[in-house]
Amino acid sequence: MTAASSPDTPLARVLIGHGLTVVRDGRRILDGVDVRVEGGHLLAVTGPSGSGKSTLLTALAGLLPLDEGSVERSGVGSHALILQGYGLLSTLTAAENVEVALQLQQVAREEVRTRSERALERVGVDTLTNRLVEEVSGGQQQRIAVARGLVMEADLLLADEPTAELDAVTRDVVVATLRAEARRGAIVVVATHDPDVAAQCDAELHLVDGRAVDRPLSPPDASS
Repeated sequence: MTAASSPDTPLARVLIGHGLTVVRDGRRILDGVDVRVEGGHLLAVTGPSGSGKSTLLTALAGLLPLDEGSVERSGVGSHALILQGYGLLSTLTAAENVEVALQLQQVAREEVRTRSERALERVGVDTLTNRLVEEVSGGQQQRIAVARGLVMEADLLLADEPTAELDAVTRDVVVATLRAEARRGAIVVVATHDPDVAAQCDAELHLVDGRAVDRPLSPPDASS
């Protein structure tokens, strides 16, 4: 599955997965999946629960050993993974949860603060900067998790169900933000159950029982 090339997009940055296979307890969670995404493109990974979407993103991030296959990240110097379960620390504020990603990279303190504020603003939760994560709603936590991924300004952004807890308006804000990441040249891969999110992507990789199944990208619903 390949996201189509754009004449304005440099091809030096590319993510390629070949024959990706992950076996657990005798079950093939991923079964020979091929994927290719170039910088500047947004790929939707769809499929029912248990089809292997989260496993695929984790494998593409290099955080999961493969039983077969390989992952190539050409021109990719950094990556960020937005977790489906958010992965936030409840005893830290929204800003602190975002800042910690940069602090681990030893970014200068002033730059950490500036980039954190900008990332929270991009997804509309900058008013929650000093609120503890345990004090905000699930949808707000989800946007904070997205902000933590954005603040990395990574070459590869992998987002696992980043809009599951959001209303339609906020969902579209987050998708537009992910699109902006692609426009700056990042490779963006989004696992989603939402057909409206998939329709806003450049291509779709549909998984069924760990296997990739070709199907056309659905157009946006004209009635919505």
